[in-house]
Amino acid sequence: MKKLLSLLLVLGMVISLAACGQEATETAETAETTETTETTAEDMVVGFIFVGPVGDGGWTFAHNEGRLALEKELGVKTLYKESVPEEQVVESEMRNMIDQGATAIFATSFGYMSFVENMSNEFPEVAFFHCSGYTQTDNMANYFGRMYEARYLTGIAAGLKTESNKIGYVAAFPIPEVIRGINAFTLGAKSVNPDVEVEVVWTSTWYDPAKEKEAAITLLDGGVDIIAQHQDTAGPQQAAEERGAFSIGYNTNMYDMAPKSHLTAATWDWSGYYIEQVKAVMDGDFASHAYWGGMNDGIVTIAPLSEHVAEGTKEAIDKAKEAIMDGSLVVFGGEILDQNDEVKVAKGESLDDGSMLGMDWFVKGVVGSINQ
Repeated sequence: MKKLLSLLLVLGMVISLAACGQEATETAETAETTETTETTAEDMVVGFIFVGPVGDGGWTFAHNEGRLALEKELGVKTLYKESVPEEQVVESEMRNMIDQGATAIFATSFGYMSFVENMSNEFPEVAFFHCSGYTQTDNMANYFGRMYEARYLTGIAAGLKTESNKIGYVAAFPIPEVIRGINAFTLGAKSVNPDVEVEVVWTSTWYDPAKEKEAAITLLDGGVDIIAQHQDTAGPQQAAEERGAFSIGYNTNMYDMAPKSHLTAATWDWSGYYIEQVKAVMDGDFASHAYWGGMNDGIVTIAPLSEHVAEGTKEAIDKAKEAIMDGSLVVFGGEILDQNDEVKVAKGESLDDGSMLGMDWFVKGVVGSINQ
């Protein structure tokens, strides 16, 4: 879904967020409004470029749910193309959508970034939105969500449920986004169970059900009794169910894919952002921006708790969720130690967005290494 992020990504997105002139949690209004006129729902066409199949049950499925909500709410016409490689062919797919009348296009994978930028320069009358990247032009925005907030809550569910105090985490690539999620999950688990350890196995995949399931089996063979993940398939969840262990999903509610193991999942809801931004395009109010919303914005949350969670889980998660949303709990607020027992965040301090976007270290309690 997203290729390895380099230092350029980190620096670029930090600069992009800073350039907005507002907190990254809000849509910035610093770029000039794209030259458009008001458009009716009957005339509005919106394109979506997906990196995977809409039936993947994960990342692309969640984006497609946002597309469907957009259609229902605003009555606009949408186009979509699934399983588009992160290669120049994506430009042809966007051009085809523009030929069909699209005046707003959402490209939902990091690897599309440079191609979206090219198209934004070629078609200044179209509003382009790129998910997870850092580039902006006058008519190109970037957007993402603070998934680490939801990860923290799912960590609480895992920390209260584990009996071995060993939790497995099937991870995609050693990039800041994934590292940040692992750390937040671990901090959540340790907030309710200080003895817990989170063991990480890397797959170097976003969508490979067999390989991701095999990685989970390796962790289960090593004695973990809960599996968490950062990939787009339910393979790790299914491995946990087959072994009589429990699981934490990602992207969407994966309960139906592993009903005997699923505890909850860190999930996306893109509908609010999609509706808001398409409405802005229709009204002629679109402006380029960098967006990094959290639970307060509704873009990230967790799936309903299953019947398998430990007693007291709902109360603990509700309390932490309320605290995150009112600001009294900062996920990366100190004191936080790294794997070498060095203080990374001092007591009373917290990481800023730039530090989180460039995170390249594990918190104490994570078992595993980061191979760059």
